[in-house]
Amino acid sequence: MKNILEVRDLSLSLNGKNILKNINMEVWEGYVHAIVGPNGAGKSTLASTIMGLEGYRHHTGNIYFKGKEISKLNIDERARMGITFGWQEPARYEGLLIKDFLKASARHKSNDFIFTQLERVGLDPDDYANRAVDKTLSGGERKKVELASILAMDPDLVLLDEPDSGIDVETLDKIFEIIKEQKKNKRTIVLITHSLAVLKQSDHAFVFCNGEILMKAETKEVIPYFKNKCLPCKHKNIPDEKGVRVE
Repeated sequence: MKNILEVRDLSLSLNGKNILKNINMEVWEGYVHAIVGPNGAGKSTLASTIMGLEGYRHHTGNIYFKGKEISKLNIDERARMGITFGWQEPARYEGLLIKDFLKASARHKSNDFIFTQLERVGLDPDDYANRAVDKTLSGGERKKVELASILAMDPDLVLLDEPDSGIDVETLDKIFEIIKEQKKNKRTIVLITHSLAVLKQSDHAFVFCNGEILMKAETKEVIPYFKNKCLPCKHKNIPDEKGVRVE
């Protein structure tokens, strides 16, 4: 299996607190991976660090994308290399039309291409292309618009932070459908989640707790561990044992 992303000995402190602790992980090209664990475990912090967001680049250790060390690159440079980030709470842009929002990062700028991406996520271009990316959109609609923008970029690696947050069942089903489609197209996806339903969409998973990886294995092996140990846990982010590391 070919690694598209490698994280080596990565640690990060924020406001004097150790958030990420000596993280080592490999993300295989063309697979769906999950980073799963309780709220506050450091999952989103890890995704933000991989993406190179402002305030998350002062870590120790290394991040390699397609074999290149990218720790010194900013978010725009990483995006141009083929990494993108789907936010848990998609941003609003008052006055910016959806079609223009999609064109800003799309590989192809034609209206036909943009309208096709809207259709792929279940949004009728006639109804949505000329609407603004603002508070008039529901949470599910904004998630779909963001997903359409990711499809328009056609990145090699997609980080999706809590993709089921604040949306209805129909929108979640559409997201799961797109994940399967992207896998068929040999794209790599990393799902950041504390949801069993989202975890089940992956091929391989990392169990995260208190800023550390407790376990990494095929998802079919992670599911019983997550169900029996993580979900019923009464002391979130205070691990009482190490999970079995499966390479």
